[in-house]
Amino acid sequence: MYVAGREHPNRAPSQRLLERVRVGELEACTSVEVLQEILYRYASLRRLDLARQVYDLFVQICPVVLPVTLADTDRARDILCGGTNVSARDALHAAVMLNAGVERIATFDRGFEVIDGIRREAL
Repeated sequence: MYVAGREHPNRAPSQRLLERVRVGELEACTSVEVLQEILYRYASLRRLDLARQVYDLFVQICPVVLPVTLADTDRARDILCGGTNVSARDALHAAVMLNAGVERIATFDRGFEVIDGIRREAL
């Protein structure tokens, strides 16, 4: 969303990351929760044109989309209630990753640094 939004310090690093994924230099996946966040954000801004555009471009660049299952929400509950002090949203992202065997996340969010089994890649 930094790529499609207003000028922001995170815009250029985000563009570089997505370009690396687009050209196949970096393997990436996402989850349906991330796609939901894209739709939610742009719907709340009443920018449905951007909701469709950002969603479609992201799925095109990152076609591996992981589902969210009951096992994921169970694990998110355990992460959330385990004293890590992360948000429910981050706990769910981490649970999906861990259950799918994904260990690295490219994010500006430092909250992932406290979750065992997840390595945050700074952008």
